[in-house]
Amino acid sequence: MGYRIEKDTMGEMQVPDNKYWAAQTQRSVENFPIGTEKMPEEVIIGFAHLKKACAIVNNDLKRLDNNKTHAIIQACEEVIQGKLEGNFPLVVWQTGSGTQSNMNMNEVIANRSIEILGEDFRVKKLVHPNDDVNKGQSSNDTYPTAMRISFVLEIQKQLFPAIKLLKNTFEKKSNEFKNIVKIGRTHLQDATPLTLGQELSAYVDMLNKAENQLNDSMKYICELAIGGTAVGTGLNSHPEFSNMVCKVLNEKTDTNFDFVSHPNKFHALTSHDGEVFLSGALNALASNLMKIANDIRWLASGPRCGIGEINIPENEPGSSIMPGKVNPTQCEAMTMVSVQVMGNHSTVSISASQGNFELNVFKPVIAYNILQSIRLLSDTIVSFNNNCAIGITPNLNNINKYLNDSLMLVTALNPYIGYENAAKIAKTAHKNGTTLKEEALKLGLLTEEEFNKYVKPEEMTYPKK
Repeated sequence: MGYRIEKDTMGEMQVPDNKYWAAQTQRSVENFPIGTEKMPEEVIIGFAHLKKACAIVNNDLKRLDNNKTHAIIQACEEVIQGKLEGNFPLVVWQTGSGTQSNMNMNEVIANRSIEILGEDFRVKKLVHPNDDVNKGQSSNDTYPTAMRISFVLEIQKQLFPAIKLLKNTFEKKSNEFKNIVKIGRTHLQDATPLTLGQELSAYVDMLNKAENQLNDSMKYICELAIGGTAVGTGLNSHPEFSNMVCKVLNEKTDTNFDFVSHPNKFHALTSHDGEVFLSGALNALASNLMKIANDIRWLASGPRCGIGEINIPENEPGSSIMPGKVNPTQCEAMTMVSVQVMGNHSTVSISASQGNFELNVFKPVIAYNILQSIRLLSDTIVSFNNNCAIGITPNLNNINKYLNDSLMLVTALNPYIGYENAAKIAKTAHKNGTTLKEEALKLGLLTEEEFNKYVKPEEMTYPKK
């Protein structure tokens, strides 16, 4: 691989000759050899959408000529389509404003634009990364804008469809199992009956709430910092630039949400409470997924020495030493993802608290963690749905055994013989290893006919007048 010389305000740098980036990108590559976490591809694509919109607006404002505009637009489209992959080498652990990633994008777009215009970017600098691609912008307003664009695109493309998929599966299962009466459990102890369909219906509502919370967070995430430039004043940007860029983004990006100019650019640059709100919604979803996964693996535990009220698909061997063992692996994967997302939320919350004066300088780590959460949640929900949830079936033998053995059916007797007498029946039955009916008759509190009339598990699953 050969090298060429590129210059910036700091002097000359040797840059790989087969790459479109230039001196500022190379400085970052050499100055930040930290970790393996690269700037997320989603942020790169968000930047490309933004730079494209900015070029269109600058052209409309007569600040950028037609040839440069068309070349920049084409270069941005190539980034969006993945044609310039390999030209964005920077890590997350760089300057906290994301300046170097902004300049990486500016340099790549500029050099590719020169090539599109028919010149060799190594020789003739027809398009300048700062003066043309970054016109009317600062890293301080472009990076937070690009990352918010990426959040919206990824949530719409990946997470909402995933949630809908699993919600639909649980809706079908809830309806399918609506007449299967089983024992309930509270405090990990026997409780009164419910149907298996009712139990699964809670998961449907959890996922509905997750959709609503994510939709609520979009109100804040769609407020964009672009136009604030360095400190929020909009220096070197046209007064209408921000609104115009948002309008173009709404026209050119396929989203169900409307991007708007942030009403206070000083807030937009220095605070990321909107990201905390979004991360909180992701955290709440993770909490519910943890609960769902734990319920499913407990209910499927066994197959002979656990609860075993449901069956889940047997996808792969579960042990390298125990033949025939099968584990609830999809549940385990989803719980691990949930823990990671909860940790990401802590990182986002702490990072967002670190805005000093006119700028928060934890932007890349905020972007990285939120995008990882979106990606992991989307992937694990789809995997859990396809490899576990759709294959859930009831184990009626165990369900009926536990239901008939449960002492908590005695709760149905409260209105007829009172709490104290009902408790006496339950405790005596438990002590003697007998049934509720046997002890109710021995204690003379009920006749067999009365017991059979009052204790009907299927009638304990809904309120009665």
